[in-house]
Amino acid sequence: MSLVLERAGAKVTGYALAPEGEQNLFRLLSPGVESLVGDVRSAGDLTAAVKRAAPDIALHMAAQALVRRAYKAPAETYETNVSGTVNLLAAARGVATLVVTSDKVYRNDESGRAFVEADALGGDDPYSASKAAAEMVVEGWRGGFGAPLATVRAGNVIGGGDFSEDRLVPDIYRALVSGKEMAVRYPKAVRPWQHVLDTVCGYLAYAQKLYEGAAPISLNLGPAPEEALTVEEILSRFGGVKWRLEGSGLPEKASLKLNAALAEKALDWKNRLSTEEAVRRTAEWYKAFIAGEDARALCVQELESYL
Repeated sequence: MSLVLERAGAKVTGYALAPEGEQNLFRLLSPGVESLVGDVRSAGDLTAAVKRAAPDIALHMAAQALVRRAYKAPAETYETNVSGTVNLLAAARGVATLVVTSDKVYRNDESGRAFVEADALGGDDPYSASKAAAEMVVEGWRGGFGAPLATVRAGNVIGGGDFSEDRLVPDIYRALVSGKEMAVRYPKAVRPWQHVLDTVCGYLAYAQKLYEGAAPISLNLGPAPEEALTVEEILSRFGGVKWRLEGSGLPEKASLKLNAALAEKALDWKNRLSTEEAVRRTAEWYKAFIAGEDARALCVQELESYL
């Protein structure tokens, strides 16, 4: 997002925790934006940052975004994803604000059908429930204060430069680098994989509509339901990665799909890249990075190609 906004000539202020780990895409890219290190749980610091930036549009992506970490640190997850959202909405009152939640906000009955925006929200694990709760915060704030707010629920985002813990593609990258087997918990799980550039550009199209006062209150962004792939199918697309089945003891849904027809209608937007193309581009990025190519150059090249 920082790279896309930098290219567009936007004046950007970012507010986030310090990047985790030595390998981190934000550090590798060094985007030309004002970057403030802070915690959304700190209402005073966040309010001061928003006041200083005086934004026209706020994109709220700050989150504890890892499902398994949420089991280990549920209080931190709720504080960040729920209280952090409250703090941002209070700090940015009157500003067109797009709140990024998750495809996991829906009450998943394991029917295998693709969820639409009007479906019931829920969550039977700490991460999913915290994101569904953030949706309720936004709904209450919008109803109570008449604020220009919307929520966006994106599918499983992939692309070069993700080095997070306990995520499929970064785990594949680490297995390729080390030559070791990676542990896979649910190889048959179906997810709506989509490329990060489709996701980012979808967010921006939505934010523009919200700023213009012509946006729905929530939208799904994702691939066509029939394009959803299993974890095992993603593994096979990378080639050369060795893996073993290892149960985690933690429940996960077998199937998750999104229906993004409303976004196509409301924003004139849909993914430009098929799921197969998204996976191919992602695999090529990591292979080039492993071969020693510069991360920023890879991302700039990919962005120009996409645009």
